[in-house]
Amino acid sequence: MTARRAPAIELVDVVKDYTVDGVTTRALDRVSLTVGESEFVSLIGPSGCGKTTLLKIIDGLVTADSGAVLVQDREVAGPGPERAFVFQSFALLPWRTVRENIEFGLQVRRVPAAQRREVSDRYLEMVGLTGFADRYPDQLSGGMQQRVGLARALAVDPQILLMDEPFGALDAQTRHLLQSDLESIWEAGKKSVVFVTHDMDEAVFLSDRIVIMSPRPGEIHEIIDVDLPRPRTEEMRHDPRFTELSSYIWEQLRTMIVRQPVDKR
Repeated sequence: MTARRAPAIELVDVVKDYTVDGVTTRALDRVSLTVGESEFVSLIGPSGCGKTTLLKIIDGLVTADSGAVLVQDREVAGPGPERAFVFQSFALLPWRTVRENIEFGLQVRRVPAAQRREVSDRYLEMVGLTGFADRYPDQLSGGMQQRVGLARALAVDPQILLMDEPFGALDAQTRHLLQSDLESIWEAGKKSVVFVTHDMDEAVFLSDRIVIMSPRPGEIHEIIDVDLPRPRTEEMRHDPRFTELSSYIWEQLRTMIVRQPVDKR
């Protein structure tokens, strides 16, 4: 069993409804979850089960209709400096260089230029982009753009990283490389991470715990402790326990997907 840590995030009976054209749909139904300090937790489940909505509620971008959302023992009323969001779509500013993108959050916080430069140098080296500081996003590959997005999030030194399928648009080889990079960065900084993914292997490779969510309305179906040693290595992907966990998660998801009713509207 994974040792429990002091809570960084607490969700208690979180409910979220969306109303479109007079029709109300429940996205999340009484979701309760605690994420510990320095813990890496992945959310996985069928499409439309509310994973991204839950991530946005934690960040304060979306408000829950009922229930409690606490970050570091304080109720969430909006985005805060202790949280950073990493998007699947990179969300880089195309008119800013790699360095300027990484320094953007620091500039907003009025950090002096010399200090911004020191921070961006550190994170450029960390994500392997030291020679690309003056390039623009459209001059980079998808994997390099996502490295910039990760460096930008880390540059403001958040305690909590919220990551919405950050590697989902990348090819398999690049995904594996970035998963290893993220694991190493997490080991070095021990941030609390909530990571949304559709990839079973990715969840097992990165996580301390994996939260399997049910089809809409999203509920917690099961929470799995990943009892594999850290640091994780590429060789570990061939470990029988790694395969067993990935297969078990897929079986849970497959069963839920097969049982979903067909919407004939």
